[in-house]
Amino acid sequence: MDHSNHVRLSAAELTPSVLEGATIYGSNDHKVGHVSHVHGSGASSQVIVDVGGFLGLGAKPVAVPAADLQFMRDEDGDIHALTTWTKDQLEKMPEHHHH
Repeated sequence: MDHSNHVRLSAAELTPSVLEGATIYGSNDHKVGHVSHVHGSGASSQVIVDVGGFLGLGAKPVAVPAADLQFMRDEDGDIHALTTWTKDQLEKMPEHHHH
């Protein structure tokens, strides 16, 4: 996927209603997870990414800073993010437990 034409989201757009459900792409444009939910808003928020699993079952939630993800909107208006992490690196992170 060519992300060069995709519009980066502003900090004001980094809200749960915009980001939840977004697909996260790692290196080589491999899908590494999707946004389960978001704590806070803006660049300082924490994004909970579901990694692994199949059809939503068995996925492991991990927390990452929103600033470590490049959120953007594609030509169809769909939100996605890029990260330098691999799926393996995300799966080795501590599991996020919702409080």
